[in-house]
Amino acid sequence: MSQPNLQPTLVGPRLTVRPIVASDWNDLFAAGADPAIWAGHTQTNRYKPEVFRGFFDTAMASNAAFVMVDNQTGALIGSSRYHNHDVALSEIEIGWTFLARSYWGRGYNAEMKRLLLAHAFTFVETVVFWVAVENEISARAMAKIGGRAREGAVSRPDPDGSNDLYQVFEITKDAFLSGPLSQTG
Repeated sequence: MSQPNLQPTLVGPRLTVRPIVASDWNDLFAAGADPAIWAGHTQTNRYKPEVFRGFFDTAMASNAAFVMVDNQTGALIGSSRYHNHDVALSEIEIGWTFLARSYWGRGYNAEMKRLLLAHAFTFVETVVFWVAVENEISARAMAKIGGRAREGAVSRPDPDGSNDLYQVFEITKDAFLSGPLSQTG
């Protein structure tokens, strides 16, 4: 079996999700330089250039990371990535997602997730999302798009050396096909 493409370019009505490249640094940092974006994340200081640099460099090294581009303006408005593709479990994670605050509550996160999920379900049966237990905004967003919380919190080491607790949400292929993100618009 061949390896799936973990960095396709995916085009939706309002945004394009494309592979991250080194020249995206300035524009992506500008989109993520707002402290409020990171308030619910495990690394609350990711708005600082030296911390964001680590986030950006690990995204580049993952060979599975994306930037989100507003189709109307061409602006980079956030990023996300695939992680931990497990062939035996037919599962992959979507995470490390952020979106510029000016795009919050306007359906861009759902459109990005729909594009990434639709692609992932061409090669897995389940997609998981690790949400820090204190990140209520992301937990509400997961419920809104049909994510089902698995039982209990799970500990996982973070890049900053901390060992934080996460709630793991999942969306199965069948749930996606019948759920709120199955629509193309």
